[in-house]
Amino acid sequence: MIITKQKPLEEILRNIGPKPVFLVGCSQCATLCHTGGNDEVIALKEQLTSKNIPVSGHVVLDPACHRQNNKRILKDHVEELKKSEKILVLACGNGIQTIAGLFPEKQIIAGTDTLFLGEILHASEYQKRCVMCGECLLDLFGGLCPVSQCPKSMLNGPCGGSSHGACEINPQVECVWDRIIQHLKKQGKLHLLTVVQPPKNWSKAGEINRRI
Repeated sequence: MIITKQKPLEEILRNIGPKPVFLVGCSQCATLCHTGGNDEVIALKEQLTSKNIPVSGHVVLDPACHRQNNKRILKDHVEELKKSEKILVLACGNGIQTIAGLFPEKQIIAGTDTLFLGEILHASEYQKRCVMCGECLLDLFGGLCPVSQCPKSMLNGPCGGSSHGACEINPQVECVWDRIIQHLKKQGKLHLLTVVQPPKNWSKAGEINRRI
């Protein structure tokens, strides 16, 4: 899922200003992250109202990144949207851009920061798993991704700063390369690490459109 965090209220207030605003949430990733589900949208509506900022209406889209679904759902909110000068979106960057494409005449306000594609470890605890680089190398590294989980995206073993299995950037985090080595050792596939990997081809992450 796409992991987001809600922007500080002060920043949201500064970006909205005193004009009427319409609030949009997302039923999927932002709901699971507790950054843009129904509870968060209602809570933010109450906060804005207490600051005398008019909220013309709100909706939680299913999901915010589904353009055709959005058109259908938002038909019930046409009058509310007409009353708003701005639309505040509590969703990932993809959802925010989808809304922006539907309402080019309105100012779109991002209510969240998009962090990474990750895994839910526990309630409100997430781990970065994927940066959607366009070239998956997981089969080479025991199912673990050094591109996303190593702060330096090292492809040929750990850096010189890792110590006792801990990352030098954040000692509270396990060095992913230590985990990779342990995984491959258990699988009897340490020989895979004798192959020197070429520099990452980031051009493969540049695909903009794909039609299936």
